[in-house]
Amino acid sequence: MIKKFLDLGIQPLANRYLTKKDILKKTQELFYHLEVGFNTRTKLVSILNKIPSKIIFDDKYPYRSSMSQTMKISFKKLAKDIVNIYNPHMILEIGSNDGALIRNFSKKKAICIEPCKNLAKITKRMGYKTYSNFWDMQLAKKIKSKTKNIDLIYSANTLSHINDISSVFSSIVHVLTDDGILIMEEPSFLECLKKVAYDQFYNEHIHVFSLSSIINLVKKFNLEVFNIEKLNTHGGSLRYHIKRVSNNKFEIDNKVKIQLEQELMNGIDKYSTYIKFKNKVINSKKKLKQIFLRLKKKNKKIIGYGATAKSTTVLNFCNIKNETLEYFLDTTPGKIGKYMPGTHISIKGYNRSLLNEADYAFLGAWNLKEEIFKKERRYIKNGGKFITHVPVPKII
Repeated sequence: MIKKFLDLGIQPLANRYLTKKDILKKTQELFYHLEVGFNTRTKLVSILNKIPSKIIFDDKYPYRSSMSQTMKISFKKLAKDIVNIYNPHMILEIGSNDGALIRNFSKKKAICIEPCKNLAKITKRMGYKTYSNFWDMQLAKKIKSKTKNIDLIYSANTLSHINDISSVFSSIVHVLTDDGILIMEEPSFLECLKKVAYDQFYNEHIHVFSLSSIINLVKKFNLEVFNIEKLNTHGGSLRYHIKRVSNNKFEIDNKVKIQLEQELMNGIDKYSTYIKFKNKVINSKKKLKQIFLRLKKKNKKIIGYGATAKSTTVLNFCNIKNETLEYFLDTTPGKIGKYMPGTHISIKGYNRSLLNEADYAFLGAWNLKEEIFKKERRYIKNGGKFITHVPVPKII
């Protein structure tokens, strides 16, 4: 049974940035009602109104994993760990993006799946076998007919984008060798809960997983989680190591038991926990709006730092528009010169002088806070301040 617990209002597509032509022509944006529910049986948290994948993941998809130094470092370390621990014959990556992980492996030992054609072209140019398709059983059968030794499947921040999660795992089981390993990493709902990070919810993030929900989802496919890693990426993620139940090569690590206990201690299996979370979100909205209103009354200049998909949820939910937040700074080529969905706040290429003009910068990319604060030491030293909404709205 799915029970609704959070309503984040009418939202635009989070990564659908507008061009100047779109603004001038008043091009109609696609909006949807962002509501979130809790499955009392599987413990899975999902948005209730889904946008078809083909609309979201097109040939202009802007997100690039390699633009973040934090992500590049994480992937490089992971690649070394995969070789040292599993030494796979063939790796399949579902959602390879711009090749941030796969570039660390031999072209003869890796296959990429990336439905966004603009990103698939990147790994193709790098020389990797790349399928520009959505992951499903049809594609799984096609790949297995050509490659039968796939003993490691990896996916980062992709499986949560697929509506039919059961089809995801059945397709994985079809391709994976009997002793093969699935490694998947996704934002942790426990971290989302602790940080009141409601911006983890947007049209692409159909699901936000917990260990509890993953265990419930994979057991019907005779799979089990045997190890986990806690990551700092995306505001707090979990990396799940999953094997067939029949594979006795690896024992279940005690970290799995500890994480499961922590989730239960935080009430992740109880609907009342989600109602409390909703109330914290409502309070967060109120406090963030008060901060912006107070600063604008003092004629302070506020900009945004990191035009993220997460920011789209926050700004539209809190009704913060370009009269309040003057522009965003970003380093992603596909976003520069465009406008934020819904709020139409302009996005400018990162320039330190533009940052220095601002009294305050809203931390859209709060999940990269340490990386940003290190980079902007001089701005902070000279009196520049950041605004964050996680875990509570405040000026830092």
